Amino acid sequence: MLLESNVQRTLTARQMAMYRFSRNPAALVGAVIVFSVFIAAIFAPLLAPHPDSAGSFVDFRNRHMAPSWDHFMGTDNVGRDVLSRVLYGYRVSLGLVIGVLGVAVPFGVVLGLMAGYFGGWVETIIMRFTDIMLALPPLAMALAITAVLSPNLVNAMIAITLLWWTWHTRLIYRIVKAQMNEDYVEAAKIAGASHFHILFRELLPNCISAIAVKISLDAGFVILFGASLSFLGLGIQPPTPDLGTMVATGAEYMPEMWWQAVMPGFAILYAILGFNLLGDGLRDMLDVEL
Repeated sequence: MLLESNVQRTLTARQMAMYRFSRNPAALVGAVIVFSVFIAAIFAPLLAPHPDSAGSFVDFRNRHMAPSWDHFMGTDNVGRDVLSRVLYGYRVSLGLVIGVLGVAVPFGVVLGLMAGYFGGWVETIIMRFTDIMLALPPLAMALAITAVLSPNLVNAMIAITLLWWTWHTRLIYRIVKAQMNEDYVEAAKIAGASHFHILFRELLPNCISAIAVKISLDAGFVILFGASLSFLGLGIQPPTPDLGTMVATGAEYMPEMWWQAVMPGFAILYAILGFNLLGDGLRDMLDVEL
């Protein structure tokens, strides 16, 4: 305790945050897992032992093979290497995360800033519409959207994005409402700062840490949500390697050919666990209350 107290007095706030993160074993494990998932997705063509399995390749002579040295996760119902498809599946899952959060986060953050700052009828319209969207069952809404549209990666992104911005709007709204009576906001108003300046130069920087934590936690949920759509046949369609589709196809051959469903399912669990541990670590590091 004495050593930690001395460290706190000599380090800056940013260095202290990194120090707290480095002292959190779960956060470090999460960071390693997330890093490995990104490496697997980026370098899938180099890491995959059988890259042809990522496409419409078939090899009926080697179908339903159990895990072995040549196929570490076995083969599927048409002879494709499961490990290779999992690596390429991570590429699809991370693409979904980037596409969804890349649109939902900015949109939700801007609406939350406006609702919390302007108040009045602006707050009423934005937050009541947000409440309506939050009241809708997310999976049922996404299923309805993807059922109307043709199931593919782009439409899966659209379906999830139409629901995901609401959480960021609600989060930022609460933070801004709590910050509106702070001295720095009042000082900016007295100095004649524009609404744009106060929103994006004063209030937004105080929301960055909460946004970073929320994005990390959301990434795992988006992967699970996308996999759920694919499992139900309304997400990414074969032969594109998608983890949810692989689990759905492999479940037809349970329990004898267990690896066809268990291995992709474990890959989903691995990625979600990594993002959740990283998000918890960032929350502790930044001392943010969600």
